[in-house]
Amino acid sequence: MKKVVMLFMFTVMSVSLFAQNGARLIDYNAKSIGRGGTSIGIFDSPNLMLTNPGGISFLEKSQLDVNFSAMIPSLHFKNDLNDKDGEDSFFPLPSIAYVNKCKENAVTWGFGVFTIGGMGAEFDLKHQLYGDDLQNYYSNLGIIQFGPSIAYKFNENLSVGISAHLVYAMMDFRMPFAMAPEMLGGQIPGMGGMSFGGLFAAPPQMGGFGYDELTAYSRMDDLSALGFNGKIGVAYKVNEKLSLGLKYSLPTKLNFKDGTASMDMSAQFNEAVGLAIQGTMAQGYTMEQAQGAVMQQFGGMGIDVNDAMINGVVSEYDLEAELTMPQSLGFGISYAPVPCLRLALDAEWLNWSDAFDTMTLTMTDGTNNNVNTMLGSESITIPFQMNWEDTYIVKLGVEYDVNKQITLRGGTALGSNPVPDATVFPVFPAIVENHIMFGASYKVSEPITVHASFQKALDNDQTGSSDNVVSREFRNATNTLGNSFFNLALSWTL
Repeated sequence: MKKVVMLFMFTVMSVSLFAQNGARLIDYNAKSIGRGGTSIGIFDSPNLMLTNPGGISFLEKSQLDVNFSAMIPSLHFKNDLNDKDGEDSFFPLPSIAYVNKCKENAVTWGFGVFTIGGMGAEFDLKHQLYGDDLQNYYSNLGIIQFGPSIAYKFNENLSVGISAHLVYAMMDFRMPFAMAPEMLGGQIPGMGGMSFGGLFAAPPQMGGFGYDELTAYSRMDDLSALGFNGKIGVAYKVNEKLSLGLKYSLPTKLNFKDGTASMDMSAQFNEAVGLAIQGTMAQGYTMEQAQGAVMQQFGGMGIDVNDAMINGVVSEYDLEAELTMPQSLGFGISYAPVPCLRLALDAEWLNWSDAFDTMTLTMTDGTNNNVNTMLGSESITIPFQMNWEDTYIVKLGVEYDVNKQITLRGGTALGSNPVPDATVFPVFPAIVENHIMFGASYKVSEPITVHASFQKALDNDQTGSSDNVVSREFRNATNTLGNSFFNLALSWTL
């Protein structure tokens, strides 16, 4: 059993997830996905521990659900240098949940492990600084949630439940990383208080390099975080035809620790040295004389140019990061006009504006003296702007019992995109809005039912604004994301 659990955790944490609304999946179970992801006001699955824990009181029997999803994303990025699809990917997304139902007791409890969301992408793209050499752009944010839920049934109509879950997240990231020149806060000796950032930003006629943006190829690996998420849900069954649900989920603060980072400024530094040599040669110096003069100038600033040219301008760091998953509020309703037909609607608000506002990256104990001199410290804190906006999702679903063995489902989820044009970029591609779903169930025997469904996140294009703050290369660039899910689940009533 221990080996099975370890294999499950490894599979989940290896996944590069593609968000269906922001960094969160639309739903988590083959059964409810088949009807548009509606699950707040319809009480028929252990999946309720995530969507409305009060609803588990209305399950007829104890139940074990094992769910497996296969995800196939499609991505594209286009700017002045690139017109390219993302890397082909196929990702498994498992979950397992158990609810214990005792008819003689008002208390129902359960435990589950769920893949709940994340985002990621991979491209090999051209960047102006690196010429024809392709650079790897990659991100991977994976999030699982696990823990107990408990519900108390006050009477035949009303139940209230809570979930107290731990949230485990892992994150990796690599790409050419743009920085404002003022990030280089180290003071230059004998320059009247001018910083390296001021030198790199000053126009050439004033002795600077004229950069409004600096680029370092950055790699951030092995970040992990453990947080807490609490949910409360109210389930009200008016009668056999009509049921209502309401749920609230707390925000989840994730403090990522134990990561490593590298920042390679070699290309930018070499270009700056080349510009300095050209400027010196324009004053009548030979190439050899200009090189010697520039090396002497940088040496006077505390920069070892020989070391930079031989070993590169690469610094290694310990890394921490802070990120928050949003609070949410949802309402659901289910209505059965006839016993074999059920209609469902969910409406949900996600507070991305307070969660994905700024991701703070803290890098400490830098190993490269040249980088430390330019930064003015062995540490650097980067406020990575995201500025996401709140989103709203409306889900509509229908299911029809063909007979006692077969149930058919269909639905749609209509959402809004949380990512503003000013911060959209290809490796955080959480921009899909609308989905279509369909599915079916087959009752193999009295205790066992098999569920299957398909979910399509429709392709969505978004063009970065002319003032994109992530990097100049993403300004007026077009990002495209779509997704396909194949879902299979087994329910076993006990």
